[in-house]
Amino acid sequence: MNICKPTLPSSAQPLAWASAAQQYWLMLAEAQMVMGMRMAGMAMMWSIPRSEYRRMVVEKQEGYSAAAHAATRAILSGQPPEKVAKAAVRPIRARTRSNYRRLAKRGPA
Repeated sequence: MNICKPTLPSSAQPLAWASAAQQYWLMLAEAQMVMGMRMAGMAMMWSIPRSEYRRMVVEKQEGYSAAAHAATRAILSGQPPEKVAKAAVRPIRARTRSNYRRLAKRGPA
């Protein structure tokens, strides 16, 4: 009798989601810091350029569009759900990371 050990699909394995979840949490933390620095800038307590006001509106459209395209490409290429999630957060995380680094360098006003 040949008994095969059943295997779970990758989406049913909890550790398969760990990397995607980590990227989401980092993106959320960076976004929170960016919002704080921008709000401090509006209160004249953080040095931000005047172009920041326009940037904070425009970047949302660009980021969400890039995330949707990345997720669609991952779905159409047959990637498992956790890789689709990671592909979707990658463009947004790139923007939050660059915003955080850029604004953190400017410092208090």
